[in-house]
Amino acid sequence: MSKIYVAILGATGAVGQRFIQLLEHHPWFRVAEVVASDRSAGKPYAEAARWVLHGQPPSDVANLMVKPLDAAIESPIVLSALPGEIAKTLELELAARGHVVSSNTSSHRMAPDVPILIPDLNADHVGLVDVQRQKRGWTSGALVTMSNCTSVPLVVAMAPLVKYGIQKANVVSMQAISGAGYPGVASLDILDNVVPYIGGEEEKVEIEPRKMLGKLAGDEIALLDTVISASCNRVPVIDSHLVVASLSFEHVPSLDQIKADWERYTGHDLVRGLPSAPNPIITYTETADRPQPRRDREAGAGMTTTIGRLRPCPILDVKFVALSHNTIRGAAGGAILNAELLLAQGYVQGVGSVALAAN
Repeated sequence: MSKIYVAILGATGAVGQRFIQLLEHHPWFRVAEVVASDRSAGKPYAEAARWVLHGQPPSDVANLMVKPLDAAIESPIVLSALPGEIAKTLELELAARGHVVSSNTSSHRMAPDVPILIPDLNADHVGLVDVQRQKRGWTSGALVTMSNCTSVPLVVAMAPLVKYGIQKANVVSMQAISGAGYPGVASLDILDNVVPYIGGEEEKVEIEPRKMLGKLAGDEIALLDTVISASCNRVPVIDSHLVVASLSFEHVPSLDQIKADWERYTGHDLVRGLPSAPNPIITYTETADRPQPRRDREAGAGMTTTIGRLRPCPILDVKFVALSHNTIRGAAGGAILNAELLLAQGYVQGVGSVALAAN
């Protein structure tokens, strides 16, 4: 069966490249259009993109001509890695024209009718697409967003524990330099150094998980009733974000209960069987000095979150360390999974059954 065409916005950047890499052998999707700034437009992709990942751009994408940002897009699905200021308007315009947009940017995450999807945790939030279509007059378009990449390991770790009533979370992040895009942080700032500030990051980590772990109530998300304090740091690691978290609960579970909840967590029914769904969602390691970025970021092809060092906390109740690959699980891979969910749930007009049959 024919694959569904997708367009990549911001295709020459680091996340855009990761989209292209992950889609090379995708069973449902094919990259048909690559879109970037005027600096790259009109050039073959292989010439326009300074490829920063392993190997070379896939051959079927290397020869695609890069389209400008104002070009007409034909693909029904659009994966966006645009800078925030451009995404604010262009993503909405494309959704209004009937495209299903799965975004990795932050511009619309906190809009009341736009879900922040990590589908294995909150696939039911996709119901907000019906709300936005009704409110905005979009007959076939849609806009969903991927989480902030730093929030991913925290939210994945918290999701199986929400039933205990998470009251407070204190989070310290150690974030890879690839999270800053390419060329990222200047070498003289990050080598032999830790930068204890990432603009706007702490505010995102303190609010976005509450939306992702909240409940769909009518036409909006009721935020999780939890207080989160975040301190975000850039460290000299290429890929993967690690968070150290302490949680307090209304009903305090034992450490063994928490480990069992993590290890048997299978996520939302709507996600099982989707091509990019992580399996397992969570891996817990008993090794005293893990997880570590270099050793654990590729778990589950970069989509599995690794947790370790669960222990009592003398201030709150428990503390642990969690790690996710920031450009795969926390960016491109997550946004692809969101697009798969939209397709599987019939939100891509006229092609859902074709793609599912092709799997």
